[in-house]
Amino acid sequence: MSLTRNSATADDLVQDALVKAWSNFDKFQPGTNLRAWLFTILRNTFYSLHRKRRREVEDPDGVMAEQLSEKPHHDGRLAMNDFRTAFAQLPDEQREALVLVGAEGFSYEEAAEMCGCAVGTIKSRTNRARKRLAELMHLEDEEELEMTDAATLAVTSVKPAA
Repeated sequence: MSLTRNSATADDLVQDALVKAWSNFDKFQPGTNLRAWLFTILRNTFYSLHRKRRREVEDPDGVMAEQLSEKPHHDGRLAMNDFRTAFAQLPDEQREALVLVGAEGFSYEEAAEMCGCAVGTIKSRTNRARKRLAELMHLEDEEELEMTDAATLAVTSVKPAA
C-alpha cells in the first residue's frame, strides 16, 4: 500500500510478486531472510510496473485505439488488382513515363533523356497517364487511392514529381 497508494493496485502487485516468487523459489537461498527476498521481488515488480505505465497512454474513450485500427488486407489487394488492370490499358509511352517519374523517382529531365524526348513531352505523358488512371479507376479529383505500396502511390499521385 505504501508503494502504490491504491488498494486494488497493491493487491495486484502482491499477487504478481507472489507468482514471481513461487516460480523462482529455487533461487531462494535457505538461511537468508525470506521476508527481505519477497520484498525485493515486490519492489522490483513495482518499479517494472511503474516504468511500463509511464510508456502507456490512458485511453478511457478509446480515441487512441481507434487510430491503431487497420483496414482489412483484402481492400489493398482489390485496389491493386484495379490498378494493374487500369495500368495495363495505358499506352506504352504513358506507362513508361509513369514508371520512370513516379515509381522509379527519376526527375522529368532524367526521364526525358532516357526516353530520348523533350522534358515537356514526359510531363505531358505523365499528366495524361495519371488522369487516365484516375478515370479508369473511377477516382474523383480529391479522392486518394488507399494503398500501402509506395511505388504504386507515386505512380498514381496527381502531384507532379520534381
